[in-house]
Amino acid sequence: MFLGEFQHSLDAKGRVILPAKFRDQLAGGAFVAKGDGCLFVYTPEEFMQVASEVRQQAKLSAQRRQAARSFFAGASEVTPDKQGRVAIPQHLRDYAGLERDIVVAGVFSRIEIWDSARWRERDREGDLSLAATEDLPDFGI
Repeated sequence: MFLGEFQHSLDAKGRVILPAKFRDQLAGGAFVAKGDGCLFVYTPEEFMQVASEVRQQAKLSAQRRQAARSFFAGASEVTPDKQGRVAIPQHLRDYAGLERDIVVAGVFSRIEIWDSARWRERDREGDLSLAATEDLPDFGI
């Protein structure tokens, strides 16, 4: 399980340091793929589950086949180095608009890597959605 929000920077080689609390789960490798305006980082097991769902959806329409094509062609396998850094390929940095300041967010079953400005915008939208939604779980309060 991945939780939390962390401010980081890309280095000159396009690498990002993963938060220490995430590294053990990704020590054996991970997959980086295009997400919802950001990059999704999956454990190999989670990637295989998502990949299976994407393959099934691709059978339903030409639009979904094109989405699957983009998802798989854009995905990249990465392995953190000893400092917990992963190199983000240029095409994925371009897709997510990653230049320097980024946010690494734990989103339960995956990690998301965001451009900081995009993250702040999406996080504000999420806060508004939380406040406006009446049918969320009780959260134990």
